[in-house]
Amino acid sequence: MPFTLALVGRPNVGKSTLFNRLVGKKLALVDDRPGVTRDRREGDAKLADLSFTVIDTAGLEEAQQGSLTARMREQTEAAIASADCVLFLIDARAGLTPDDRFFAEIVRRSDTPVIVAANKAEGKAATPGILDAYELGFGEPVALSAEHGEGIAELYDALRPLVDAHVQEEEAIRAEAEHVAKAIAEHVETDEPSEADEEEDDPARPVRIAIVGRPNAGKSTLINAMLGEERLLTGPEAGITRDSIGLDWEWRDRKVKVFDTAGLRKRARIEDKVEKLAAADAIRAVKFAEVVVILLDATIPFEKQDLTIVDLVEREGRALVIGLNKWDLIESRGATLSLLKEEAARLLPQVKGCPVVPLSGLSGAGIDRLMEAVLRVHAVWNRRISTSRINRWLENVKSNHPPPAVSGRRIKLRYMTQPKARPPHFALFGNQLDALPESYKRYLVNSIRETFDLPGVPIRLTVRTSENPFGKDR
Repeated sequence: MPFTLALVGRPNVGKSTLFNRLVGKKLALVDDRPGVTRDRREGDAKLADLSFTVIDTAGLEEAQQGSLTARMREQTEAAIASADCVLFLIDARAGLTPDDRFFAEIVRRSDTPVIVAANKAEGKAATPGILDAYELGFGEPVALSAEHGEGIAELYDALRPLVDAHVQEEEAIRAEAEHVAKAIAEHVETDEPSEADEEEDDPARPVRIAIVGRPNAGKSTLINAMLGEERLLTGPEAGITRDSIGLDWEWRDRKVKVFDTAGLRKRARIEDKVEKLAAADAIRAVKFAEVVVILLDATIPFEKQDLTIVDLVEREGRALVIGLNKWDLIESRGATLSLLKEEAARLLPQVKGCPVVPLSGLSGAGIDRLMEAVLRVHAVWNRRISTSRINRWLENVKSNHPPPAVSGRRIKLRYMTQPKARPPHFALFGNQLDALPESYKRYLVNSIRETFDLPGVPIRLTVRTSENPFGKDR
């Protein structure tokens, strides 16, 4: 296991800014206001020759039991418990506050090694705050500026002994395990290979899945049910999730990376800056994913915003699965499911045949059916069709439903090929294809989808007109 560093402190001391600095990417949302970060986010950090995992956490705040702030604090405390080291940040310009002292005691009780860092330490105004940090009793503070990159060398010096000790401990454990395995092998008299002796195949690249939908559709609850732990912050309040969090998971020996995203509302209703950043982060997650699960509230499905999200997924060329969440609240389930599948076929012709899966994120029911559908459409999304099969189909199309004539001349379809997949992309060659009606292109796409069994994925069709050698003076 890699060395893990948790960034902890009260709100707005610069944890997310430092997180982005350490991972070398702008993964975490950053804003001047406090409390932007809610879920804990992990990233692979590199500091010179040190490689480790860094965890960005929600700001520690006092709160009533059961409130959103209290649940955020529980997530932070879970990160502290799982970390190998805590980097406790204070704001050097604000100096040591009563909140800093209170939360330092919480960190101290965890028995996890602690480094105190005085962030925003650029300029002389920060000197008193740096000196105040000694009062916490965590040793010499590291003065740094996450925004400007100052003090990173000092942070390296503070982390280096802890990372080296962790690496040595891991190597000792590994050596001991190898020694025990060798001793067992020498004393076991059998010709049958043990499971430990069998070489495992290289793990397949994980399938990237983004869970998207309107606010309060139950996305984080569903992912928690998938993982089997309360990894993401949930609650009855809409809009809890802000960052798009990527989490590694394994389902039936298939590696998966699943992304939780912020709820997407109508653009006209988004006025808050942080919500705009969260929505942009969710859209980036869709672009990065291979399969997108659009989670609908089964009690109010197929609202206009749901259809807008489907259009976004189709434009980005991602495979699509529709999840009907909160299915445990539906009474006439058989009749309702049939009706909703008919609605999906009518409202979503651009991804005709996409799977519609009823499920409950609260109880975990339907997750296996959802993942089976995800892997099916992922296979379709990657499918390639031979040129010979495509052109046999094209000959039948031309015989049964030839293209219309333009200015008295028949449009000629010569041949078709599939230059790429992910999603399936077809190129049609012929004469006067610039005049081919959109209705006929839709007919071709629908026929391709039906003939070659390509449900639930966008299909791209480009036309390439052959040059007329007599069209220009030679």
